Amino acid sequence: MDYWMVLERTVLFYLLITVLYRFMGKREIGQLGIVDLIVSILIAELAAISIDNREESIFLSIIPIVALVLIQIGMSYVSLKYAKVRDAFDGTPSVMINRGVVNFKEMVKQRYNLDDLLTQLREQHIRTIEEVDYAVLESSGKLSVFRKKEGKFGDYPLPLILDGKMQEDTLKQIGKKESWLMKTLKEEQIKLEDIFYAFYKEKGLYIIKKSDLEK
Repeated sequence: MDYWMVLERTVLFYLLITVLYRFMGKREIGQLGIVDLIVSILIAELAAISIDNREESIFLSIIPIVALVLIQIGMSYVSLKYAKVRDAFDGTPSVMINRGVVNFKEMVKQRYNLDDLLTQLREQHIRTIEEVDYAVLESSGKLSVFRKKEGKFGDYPLPLILDGKMQEDTLKQIGKKESWLMKTLKEEQIKLEDIFYAFYKEKGLYIIKKSDLEK
């Protein structure tokens, strides 16, 4: 009887967790944020406890699992609306190498040592830092790397405005000030809050307005 009960609970939690994860949205394991990872661990732990503890009602695990999923879905919607909340929970990408120069200050801030950097470069078949033009440590922990093209540094698009929010770190990277950005927007007769996405490339500012998405 105990074997059948364990089997039934295992199948039930498998189906339940599969359905709940479908509601949470599709994301690869390597792209899970901190909150996603915590929720995943807690759900797995609650399911394991319920399967092992056959004397307790199964609903003692189902209720907190459903609650965790609802909290996660709610946090996802809040994160979409408020960039500061998203940055607080998921973090922001960090530039580790900029035009062939290692950003040691950012590495210390992220507690990311040189061995970590070299290891991830080797995983992408890059032998030395000199081969790298631009490398970004994503919030997932993955290192995105852009190689030099024909031995020359490229000019990759850097996000200056995301959903109406100015990206101060990018301004510092390109050597510009907030006054320059606001002056440029004034010349274009565009308000900061009306911009969905704006990036800097080849010494120019390219803008996608929120109204452009509605067309």
